[in-house]
Amino acid sequence: MSRVSEQLSSEIASQLLVLESLTREDINRVKLEICRKHHSPLIPSNSDILHLLHEPELSRLKPLLKAKQVRGMSGVTTVAVMPKPWACPHGKCSYCPGGPEVGVPRAYTGKEPAVMRALETEYDPYLQVERRLSQLKAIGHVADKVELILVGGTFPFLPRDYQEHFVKRCLDAMNDAEAISLEEAKVIAETAQVRNVGITVETRPDWSRKSHVDHMLSMGVTRVEIGVQTLYDDVYKRIHRDHTVADVAEATGTLKDSGLKVGYHMMLGLPGCDYQRDLEAFRRIFEDPTFKPDMLKIYPCLVTPGTQLHEEWRRGEYQPYSTEESARLIADVKQFIPRWVRIMRIQREIPADGIADGVKRGNLRQLVQKELQERGTRCHCIRCREVGQASLRREINSTITHVELQRISYQASTGTEVFLSYEDVELDILVGYLRLRIPGEKAHRSEIIDQDAAIVRELHVFGQTVPVGGRVEGAFQHKGYGSRLLQESERIAREEFKREKMLVISALGTKPYYARFGYTHDGPYMSKRLSQAYT
Repeated sequence: MSRVSEQLSSEIASQLLVLESLTREDINRVKLEICRKHHSPLIPSNSDILHLLHEPELSRLKPLLKAKQVRGMSGVTTVAVMPKPWACPHGKCSYCPGGPEVGVPRAYTGKEPAVMRALETEYDPYLQVERRLSQLKAIGHVADKVELILVGGTFPFLPRDYQEHFVKRCLDAMNDAEAISLEEAKVIAETAQVRNVGITVETRPDWSRKSHVDHMLSMGVTRVEIGVQTLYDDVYKRIHRDHTVADVAEATGTLKDSGLKVGYHMMLGLPGCDYQRDLEAFRRIFEDPTFKPDMLKIYPCLVTPGTQLHEEWRRGEYQPYSTEESARLIADVKQFIPRWVRIMRIQREIPADGIADGVKRGNLRQLVQKELQERGTRCHCIRCREVGQASLRREINSTITHVELQRISYQASTGTEVFLSYEDVELDILVGYLRLRIPGEKAHRSEIIDQDAAIVRELHVFGQTVPVGGRVEGAFQHKGYGSRLLQESERIAREEFKREKMLVISALGTKPYYARFGYTHDGPYMSKRLSQAYT
C-alpha cells in the first residue's frame, strides 16, 4: 500500500468508526468525501482499510467492508485452481475455446479471472492456492474452511503422477507445510489451520469409470462435476462430444455408489437443440432415476472466436439464445427443480469482449430471479433456500424459530437416496442437510459391498463461515444440526434398511469431526458399525 493510500485509508477508517449506525452506502459516501477533500484521484479499497484495523474496531467494520458478501455464506470458502493446459482425450468440441495450442485450459478464453490468476503463477498449484487465500483474507473473509475446485479440462485424463503432484501441492499451500508425499499431505490436512472441506474435479462421463473414480477417491476427492451438456445423442454427435447418454447414466451411478457428490454441467442452446428440447432434457434429468444429479451448473452456449461453432455462426448455420431467451428458459427450468438439488452457477465468467454472440450480460442469474418474481413464483433449489443466501436476498435474519427435520426419499441409479434437512417450515429456509445413499446393485467398492453398508455422501450446515472450533453470534454452524442429521441417518440406515455399517465420504479436514462420533478411517472413507450406540 502506498503512503497516500495508507493516509487516506486511516482517515476513512477514523470517520467510519465515529458513525453510530453504518451502511455500505455510508462507506462509499465517506470514501468520496475524504478523497475529494484531499483532491485525490485514488480511492482506497476496502482491503486497504481493513489492513489498518485492529480489534475491537476490526470486528465492527469487517462485516461491511468485506468484499463479495455472498462468498462464504454457504459455510465454506471455495478456491478454484487450474492445472496446466492439456488436450482433451477425444479432441475438441465444436463450441469449445482454449486449449494447449493457445496456452489456456480447454473451455476457457484466457480472460476469465481464474485463468488470469493461474497464468500469473504459470499454473503452479502451490502459488495459486497461497495467493488466493491471501487475497480472500485481505478482503475480510474467514478462510479456514476451504473447498478446492480443480477446474479446466478433464482432470482424470492428465498423467496420474501429475494429478497427485497437483493435489499434493494444493494441500501443501493450505497446510502451510511441505509434505514428502500426497499421503502425508492428506494426513497433515486433517488438523491443519486451514481445513480442506472438499476437493472437486471436473471430468467427462466417459472419464468417470470405476478406475477413474477409485483414483479420485485416493486423492481425497469428494465431488465430481461431469460435462453432460445435454441428453441427446444426435447433439453429442453434431458437436463432436464423442460420448453417449449411456455414458452419462453409467458415470452417475458409479460416482453415487462410490459416495461422491455429483454435479452436471448443462449447456443451453447447443446446435441441434431448441427451447423445447432443452426444457425436456431438464425434465428427464429429474424424472428419470438414471440421472438425478445433486447439483447443476447451467451455461447458455456462447459463440467464441477460434471455435468451429464460430465458423458455423459466421455462415449463418447457428444462432445462440439471446439473453432474454436464456433467462426465460432457466426460469422455466427452476420451477420444477427438486428441493434436493443445488443450482451452483448460471453462466460462465467470460467477459463480453470475448463473446461473438450469445449472452453477454454478466447478471443472468439476477435476470432469472426477476423473471420468476414477475411470474409470482420463486426457485426452491438448495442455493435459493439456504439460510446464508436468504439472509441477503430475502432479508431473513437469525431469528428464524420454526426449524424442523424434513425428509425426502427418491430412487436414483438403482439405489435409494434419503435427503434429510433442517428447515424453517414457515419461511422455507434451509439450515442444513444430509444425503444418505443405500447403494445400487452395481456398487463396486469393497468398503460398501463386503459389509452391506449405507453411505453419507454429503453433510452440510449453512450460514456464515464459522472458524473451526468457534462460534459466531447469529451463525448456524456448530449448533448441533450436523450431529442430529448424522444421528437420524444412522437410525434410518439401521432400522429401515437393515444396514450394519455406515460410511461417510469425509473431506480430509472434517475427518476429526466424524471421529468424535465413533467413526474410524476405512480406505478413503470414515466408517462405523451401526450396532454401536450413538454418542
